[in-house]
Amino acid sequence: MRFAFTEQQLELRAAFHDVLARECTEGDVRAVAELGAGAGRGAPRWRALAGLGVLGLAAPEALGGLGLSDLELVGLCEEAGWSALPEPFAETAGLVVPSLAAVADSPTSAPEARHLAASSLRLITGSGAASSVGGVAPTPDGWSLTTTVGTGGEHETSHVVGAGRAALFLLACHGEEGPELHTVGAPASQVVATPSLDTTRDLGAVIWVPSASTRLASGEAATALLEGLCDRGALYTGAALAGVADRLITMTAAYAVNRQQFGRPIGSFQAVKHQLADARTRLEFTRPALYRAAWTLSQGAPGRHDTAMAKSLASDAADLAAKVALQVHGAIGYTWECDLQLWLKRAWSLSSSWGDAPTQRARVLELALAARD
Repeated sequence: MRFAFTEQQLELRAAFHDVLARECTEGDVRAVAELGAGAGRGAPRWRALAGLGVLGLAAPEALGGLGLSDLELVGLCEEAGWSALPEPFAETAGLVVPSLAAVADSPTSAPEARHLAASSLRLITGSGAASSVGGVAPTPDGWSLTTTVGTGGEHETSHVVGAGRAALFLLACHGEEGPELHTVGAPASQVVATPSLDTTRDLGAVIWVPSASTRLASGEAATALLEGLCDRGALYTGAALAGVADRLITMTAAYAVNRQQFGRPIGSFQAVKHQLADARTRLEFTRPALYRAAWTLSQGAPGRHDTAMAKSLASDAADLAAKVALQVHGAIGYTWECDLQLWLKRAWSLSSSWGDAPTQRARVLELALAARD
């Protein structure tokens, strides 16, 4: 058995890294942070990713995708974290597309649901439309629905990442026969911006009205999709956190080489070396868990245990990397002028997304207790 990525998988990741190196520089991320989602090279950057074919990586080839799996996608989400990519790449490629593909390929899905999923996939893979997901959050014993209903019947789904950029939303809500999952186009919804620590993530509340024409799945079918969303949300947020942590450690090591104190680089001091080594070690112990979770999902196996382990480790690794980075940089790390703050805010924001470390460890514990009983 081969416990390594293939040459093709590594080449895809390298190509993705090169695109982001050109299209998502520190200056671009700063422009979005300062001026909002419309700043920088957002549209050209997203078109470049669409041209690479990675938005529909998990979609079937018949629907314009690459027909690949989580094993290819996990490395790309790491690279997105490394670059602090402002656009909702993980939400589009890692959450929405696999969910739509599962419905489009399912012989048990209703014809209208399969048609809706296929047309939505073609919108993403054909035109490069950005998409996002909301209305569900992991809990220790499963998941909960977070969409609320107003007095006029309108639904509000809060904390949707990339809401202002998305052309398509995958939104969960309560229905008459249990949970429901809906595909809603941007013209049929209203987005209200939400304040966020990391302004590059473009958080928003989506106001929408469910209907039979937007319903993708309900009941047991929706339950399975929601479980998959929580698994993939944990995995790909964890992968992005690994990329962010790597960037924080790399930036801090470079700073420690250049910053001098008492006539010596501060990186030569043992206390600084040990902190950076601890952060790097925590990150390297996290990556195998991420890759194991990606392999589990690629095999179609239940993924709650492995994705929960991966996300809890990734949150801890990013939190430690942020702490070390800020401590080594000192007071300058707090300033708006220092690019470090962009990655610090991304680490703190992602750490609690799709279940923070305590929530994910509680999910593992619940599974262990259930297995014992």
